Amino acid sequence: MEFLELKNRVETVRANLANASEGKYPAPKLIAVTKTHPVETILPLAKLGIVDVGENRTQEIVEKRNFLRENFQIHLIGRLQSNKVKYIIDDVCLIHSLDRLSLAEEIDRQAQKHNRVMPVLVQVSPAGEEQKGGMPPENVLPFLREVSRLPGLHVRGLMAVMPNTQDEAYLSGLFADMRTLFERLRDEAVQGVDMEELSMGMSGDYLLAARHGATMVRVGSALFGPRT
Repeated sequence: MEFLELKNRVETVRANLANASEGKYPAPKLIAVTKTHPVETILPLAKLGIVDVGENRTQEIVEKRNFLRENFQIHLIGRLQSNKVKYIIDDVCLIHSLDRLSLAEEIDRQAQKHNRVMPVLVQVSPAGEEQKGGMPPENVLPFLREVSRLPGLHVRGLMAVMPNTQDEAYLSGLFADMRTLFERLRDEAVQGVDMEELSMGMSGDYLLAARHGATMVRVGSALFGPRT
């Protein structure tokens, strides 16, 4: 992709995000989803002021990290196996996909081993799609109380992956439910948990996510074009 085309796409997404919430919420942070893209495609983002990139697979983070860490903060946005935590614990700024106690305990173990506290988001499954990971909304509060005791991780909010559907009314309801859950959990004020970030929305639905109070959106194809 030519730099000018990338610049235009970034500016369009930013403008859309700035207008989407109609002043009700601040514009969410743009996380550029760089999975499957080579380093030479990603690096021009830095010239456009994008400092946050999202990767789905630990192997890709390992392969790209020497190039990415100089210019970007790396977010792990895909499902994470417990046995892969050790490979990326020093490389990522935020794990978006915490959805089970065994994973929380391994993140805690590896973080303490590496003398850091790992920021994480709890992944919620608003539509009950098991293949995408995440826990039912009603399980989140008990889970927060359980993992808040782990000194090696710090819960900073929630993440959700929405169904792949063109039903805008249905999606709007799910995004609204996520925002309601986020605010309710923030009001619970679980000790050791800071309900600050709500990561939801991708290229096909990021405007709806922004309209319903996402603080982060994960956008790939709207920046780089559809995968071929």
